Amino acid sequence: MQELQQILDQALQQFAAISDEAELEQVKAKYLGKEGSLTALLKGLGKLSAEERPAAGARINQVKQGIEAALQQRRDALQQSKLAQKLAAEALDVTLPGRGLGSGGLHPVTRTLERIEQLFHSLGFATASGPEIERDFYNFTALNIPENHPARAMHDTFYIDPQHVLRTHTSPVQVRYMEANQPPLKIISPGRVYRFDSDATHSPMFHQVEGLWVDEEISFANLKGVVQDFLQRFFERDDLRVRFRPSFFPFTEPSAEMDMSWKDGWLEIGGCGMVHPNVLKHVNIDSEKYLGFAFGLGVERLAMLRYGVSDLRQFYESDLRFLKQFN
Repeated sequence: MQELQQILDQALQQFAAISDEAELEQVKAKYLGKEGSLTALLKGLGKLSAEERPAAGARINQVKQGIEAALQQRRDALQQSKLAQKLAAEALDVTLPGRGLGSGGLHPVTRTLERIEQLFHSLGFATASGPEIERDFYNFTALNIPENHPARAMHDTFYIDPQHVLRTHTSPVQVRYMEANQPPLKIISPGRVYRFDSDATHSPMFHQVEGLWVDEEISFANLKGVVQDFLQRFFERDDLRVRFRPSFFPFTEPSAEMDMSWKDGWLEIGGCGMVHPNVLKHVNIDSEKYLGFAFGLGVERLAMLRYGVSDLRQFYESDLRFLKQFN
């Protein structure tokens, strides 16, 4: 009996001193394992007489239950201690101010497109769109661009197949719109366009916004008024002046390059002109009754001037240090 009490006391003392769960399981084997001291006593019951065996077995089982209870109690204590340490390490001070979530922003080209659309909408222009993979007919032929025109060359245009191209301008949208609608027509057609060109002021993919106004009494004076009003409001400068230089485009006649006053000189900003009668004939609009003007502006060019960006390629390098400046 004295030996059993010593085993119990020793086990309880060792369990209490252990602070590691793995070590606790190793010490458990010393008493309850196959070679444990208590297990050895149970095996020795067979050597006792029939009269001694019941009392001895009961006492051994009592001590075994005491060891198992102490073992489980220590396991629970170690787990609670481990949980408390984890909670302390991951404690959250709910009285601290919230950090908030990061918010995204609009790309500067998108912001520029939205501004362009808002300003033209205020002038009565609707927005029209069309496919970026365009038929050769809409991209060239319907716009009075002859078969031998340099714009059709492979070095300027991305061809999908002999009959389809990545549109080189948004003018095909105007043609499609005129096919489906009768004058009066007053639209802008913003969107992505593609040309084989890349440097500080050009990109293989860029954005254009083109405008079209077709009605019975439309003149070059209307074109000048619209362009000047838009540019003055876009750059928020009432003193901004616009001039028109004679030029040539197959789809307009007469045609002009548009310049605006910028710093100490003039800066080319786009092309324009009166819609060529051949273009109106392609879409079954009476060129004797209706006149129209069209113009085209580079969206990235406007964004570069408005935000003071010197290299167009920065818009598409996905550098957050650059893009965050605009939001």
